[in-house]
Order: sequence, then structure tokens, then C-alpha cells
Amino acid sequence: MFKFEELEIWKEAIKFASNVYRVTNTFPAEERFGLTRQLRDAAISISLNIAEGSGRYHNKDFVRFLQIAIGSLYEVVSGLFYREE
Repeated sequence: MFKFEELEIWKEAIKFASNVYRVTNTFPAEERFGLTRQLRDAAISISLNIAEGSGRYHNKDFVRFLQIAIGSLYEVVSGLFYREE
């Protein structure tokens, strides 16, 4: 087992990405290569950065990867506001 697999934040990030995939499945087909792809990539980036950062030797490096993950989270949350009314 890898170190990141024990982290609750990583487990939550995986669930979050699954939810983003489910929500974006309801987006119009014309968004498939636009907003849908952007949101999915950003959602996956959260858990990937947590995993990569957990393998770094220094905590300072891990913190930097967590900051990047938070930025990806903000990107997804902001992008979810672009829903057709």
C-alpha cells in the first residue's frame, strides 16, 4: 500500500472526482471537449497532486502539492457555476 492511500483527504478527493464525473455526464454534448473536460481534468488533478506530494521527502514539498490540489478544487467549484439555466 502506498502512503497516500491511507490519507483521508486522498480518499475524499477520489470520491469528489467521481461526483464531478457524474455531474458532468448531465452537461450538454457540445461541452464534452470544453467545460466537461476541464472540470474532469481538474478534479482528477486533486487526488494526483495529493498522491505525488505524499511521496516527497520534505513536508515543504508536500505542502506545495497540497496547495496545487486546492487550486484545482477551486477551479472545479468555479467551473460548476457555468451551468445552463
